[in-house]
Amino acid sequence: MKLSDFDFDLPERLIATRPARPRSSARLLVADGDAITDAKVADLGRWLRPGDRLVLNDTKVIPARLTGTRRREGATGETEARIEVTLLDPAPDGGWRAMVKPLKKLREGEVVRFGAGLEATCRAKEDGQAVLAFNLEGDEFDAALNQAGAMPLPPYIAARRAADEQDREDYQTVWARNTGAVAAPTASLHFDEALLTALADMGVTFTHVTLHVGAGTFLPVKVEDVTTHKMHAEWGEVSEAAAAEIAETKAAGHRVIPVGTTALRLIESAAQGGQITPWRGETEIFIYPGFKFRVTDALMTNFHLPRSTLMMLVSALMGQGRIRDIYEHAVAEEYRFFSYGDASLLIPG
Repeated sequence: MKLSDFDFDLPERLIATRPARPRSSARLLVADGDAITDAKVADLGRWLRPGDRLVLNDTKVIPARLTGTRRREGATGETEARIEVTLLDPAPDGGWRAMVKPLKKLREGEVVRFGAGLEATCRAKEDGQAVLAFNLEGDEFDAALNQAGAMPLPPYIAARRAADEQDREDYQTVWARNTGAVAAPTASLHFDEALLTALADMGVTFTHVTLHVGAGTFLPVKVEDVTTHKMHAEWGEVSEAAAAEIAETKAAGHRVIPVGTTALRLIESAAQGGQITPWRGETEIFIYPGFKFRVTDALMTNFHLPRSTLMMLVSALMGQGRIRDIYEHAVAEEYRFFSYGDASLLIPG
């Protein structure tokens, strides 16, 4: 299975840099068996049934991108360097692993000051990243980070524009509650309260799970034989109540439909024993064609990067040939791609 099997041509003009407003006005490509229908996210209920369960990732994105200053005393006096930091995930010792640019301008033991009273000491440099120890903890850290930080927009958006105040709302789901992600579960960004109410009124049910999406979700696949690719790890939890709700839905013959690949990867991680069970920890699950889905009956997701693990995931669900047809249609109809783009509802035949 080659990396080139998951490639396609994507015109740059189709990469969205702002979301649709209102959220549910985004376009929705529905692939139901062999049929493809062009619709709006607000029309989602047309393809759902009473008793269907949507699985929602309730992770909350932190404003993980920081810009600060490093000062250093030298033979000719004090020098100053601008340092850009993107927090990745908490380290076991209480610090944070982070991407630092330029990393070569920061030595172990040096301090970066970000504003809002927030400072970080470089504790270590390893594998092209830094481990930072902050001067604040708990609520004080959260408050300073909210003041000093910016939303960590994906590279393909950040290369086109800087994050701004609007992204603090746009790049967060309406049900976000468990802080810890540095990237949004983007399929969920299409939901607003009006859509949730309409679906609930027709008998659709909801289950919340948590997967803290990491920056590794944007890492490229670098091996030609995709089966040898090693996935990044992300922390997640399926509570006892969530597992019971999903199991009850399956037992009743209704469909379980994760909203987003993060929710799908988490519930499939929790079902590797054959059925869904409570689960907590780090998952490195890699889903590519040949994978046996144990819980997922359909998937709502955005349109993904060529040659990415997410293209492999949707190909595993729908079949490689079918996904090629779906993406050809999406490009021809000028759907908007990636995190702030349009959505698809993928229902296997």
